[in-house]
Order: sequence, then C-alpha cells, then structure tokens
Amino acid sequence: MTEKVHAIQDEYADDFAHCYGCGRLNEEGYHLRTGWDGDQTVTVYTPRPEHTAIPGFVYGGLIASLIDCHGTGSASLALHRKNGYEPGDGVEPPRFVTASLEVKFVKPTPKDVPLKAIGTVEEVHPKKFKIHTQVFAGDACCAKGEVVAAVMPATFGEK
Repeated sequence: MTEKVHAIQDEYADDFAHCYGCGRLNEEGYHLRTGWDGDQTVTVYTPRPEHTAIPGFVYGGLIASLIDCHGTGSASLALHRKNGYEPGDGVEPPRFVTASLEVKFVKPTPKDVPLKAIGTVEEVHPKKFKIHTQVFAGDACCAKGEVVAAVMPATFGEK
C-alpha cells in the first residue's frame, strides 16, 4: 500500500487545511491523504502507538476519523473531477463538510498494520455526495462506513 502522490488534501486552501484528520497544516494531526485508484478513492494510514484501544488494537475513534476525512476528501475528488480537474492541476478543489457519518465496526482492527480506506462515490445532489467506505487491515475488512458530504458554504465560518 502506498500513499497517494496527488492527494486532494494537498490542494485545499490554507484557510481550510487545519483539520485534525486531513489538514496538512495541523502539526499534530493524522495528515490523511485521499486520491483516485481507478473509479474508487483510497486513503492509506498507519496508526501510531498512541492510537491504541487495548494492546494490539486500534482505537475506534481513529477509524471513525479515517472514514470521515476519507469521505469528505472523496466528495471533493468527485466534484473536482466532475468540474474537469484532477489533483495536481493547480486548481483549488471544492471543500466539503460532513453532513452525516455512519460507522460500523466489523472486527477488531490490529494496530501494527497500515489501514486502507476504499471508497465508492455516489452523487445524491449537485452539492451532496454519499461515500461508501470499507477500511481494511491487510486483506481483512475491519470497518464499513458511510459519509454524506455537503459542499462547504461560501460563508462558512463568517459572522
């Protein structure tokens, strides 16, 4: 499993690159990176020692964050592609926020294995995408999730 060369998160504007999960400017964060693999999206992440639930297994909150940020990144990839662009084209992609997040833990996730989130994108509205994600540790599916991601409003964060 390799990290994506052209990840959508690399293209986010600096003002929106501070997310704990996927923000490249958050020094303490996970720095999750999402890119295309054919028609599916992929994020690869290796848990750190502090991501322990019980010895040998990953904390479920990390899995939820992985599904969440993979989902919003996947939605950004999908709309960016629909608009005629790809990561690395030099065009700022649309930014998404989570409208809903559903996580189903299938089996305990071993700690010392890279995790691979694989997503399938479904457009449900011109400004909303549903991403179905499976998280694998090696060949084993450990979690499944669904994110509904909405385009971030232009006035997000303004008072």
